[in-house]
Amino acid sequence: MRKHHIAFDFLVFDNINELSAEDKSLMKVAVESRKNAYAPYSNFCVGAAVLLENGELVIGNNQENASYPSGLCAERVAVFQAGAKYPGVAIIAIAISAASKNYVVDRPAAPCGNCRQSLSEYELRQRRPINLLLMGEKGEVFKCPSIADMLPLGFNNSYLK
Repeated sequence: MRKHHIAFDFLVFDNINELSAEDKSLMKVAVESRKNAYAPYSNFCVGAAVLLENGELVIGNNQENASYPSGLCAERVAVFQAGAKYPGVAIIAIAISAASKNYVVDRPAAPCGNCRQSLSEYELRQRRPINLLLMGEKGEVFKCPSIADMLPLGFNNSYLK
């Protein structure tokens, strides 16, 4: 038997104002997108903004459904839209902001497992990392250098040969 340990490094900023101008601008787009989320069941609104290599910004927000599995998270809405509208254009960064209608979200909310898997596929396809910025309504902002870091031992196309 052998024991392995998996860990990754990420940056923690005290608030949005500590981000670079480019990251701050991207996060502000995610915050605005969050305001249009359709979340009547969970009351948990998420907005995402995707920065593409060609300079385009693509947004997404969560879209719930009374049949819960039928909804879609903000991150997937944004990257699927980016893939459909700008096929083959690399994703540089994704900013994600979460808020609740019932309480203040004062810490970053990480993508769910389905979103991590979907984002990982884009990172693998483009063969370069995607920066991930995470924020609640206020407080700390996390910056992760790669989706792969957030999904260790992830399933990918190498298993389908």
